[in-house]
Amino acid sequence: MAAIKPWALRGGVAVITGAASGIGAALAVNLARRGMHVALVDLNAAGLEATAAQARAAGVTASTHTMDVADHAAVAALPAAVLAQHGRVTALVNNAGVGTGGLFEQLDAEDFDWVMNINFGATVRLTRAFLPVLAREDAAQLVNVSSIFGIIAPPGQTAYAASKFAVRGFSESLRHELETSGSPVGVTLVHPGGVRTSISENARLAKGLDPAEVERERANWRSLLALGPEAAAETIAVAIERRDARVLVGKDAKAAAIVQRLFPVTYWKHVARDIARRIKRQSA
Repeated sequence: MAAIKPWALRGGVAVITGAASGIGAALAVNLARRGMHVALVDLNAAGLEATAAQARAAGVTASTHTMDVADHAAVAALPAAVLAQHGRVTALVNNAGVGTGGLFEQLDAEDFDWVMNINFGATVRLTRAFLPVLAREDAAQLVNVSSIFGIIAPPGQTAYAASKFAVRGFSESLRHELETSGSPVGVTLVHPGGVRTSISENARLAKGLDPAEVERERANWRSLLALGPEAAAETIAVAIERRDARVLVGKDAKAAAIVQRLFPVTYWKHVARDIARRIKRQSA
């Protein structure tokens, strides 16, 4: 098993999906300030341009690639497009993600599959597309963003949790394969906790949900999102630079992971009580 080689971010090229907002945008700017050129991927063209402008202000090259990561043909064509503009890729950050709201029995099969196709399927497709490009480097890094819901699985998040547990399993198994084969590609698995992003606001809701109840739930969850995208990006960037195998982002993610290890079956009872206490404090 080969040891992970040290590497430098400066001068490398990072492909980042979901780069128009949230963690993806903040990470793109953070890596740019560390000297990495960036290839930014998202459906939101205006958001991509805004992120690219901030990255370019750091003195690096930033390309934008407006596409749907669920589009198989677009993903297959992306490596050639990135190489045409940057000449190489040293890191791939699979960050794009979507969510749903509602219990499993309330969700349409199409919405469940939509989440799996983007959160997990796109991660696999992009990894397959870029792994041969990354393997050309002396050292390169694959960064897959899971979630704390890839470690714990709350009710009402069957699709999202399934997709993020799948990202975790895929990433860990692939890491072991790459280590065993002596590949220069390392794998960093990211588990963010509550980060202030728009994913819950843009989630697809199950049909028939009470709008007032949905808004109350969203307000409760928003009150728990203590970490800003920039702070999350800093933690992730440091982990990428160190080529860490796993990073828990935020105190809540670290605490939930500990509870899960201590109570692998009943952890949700403990986590739910803590969440209820935090919501009560916020509303007091």
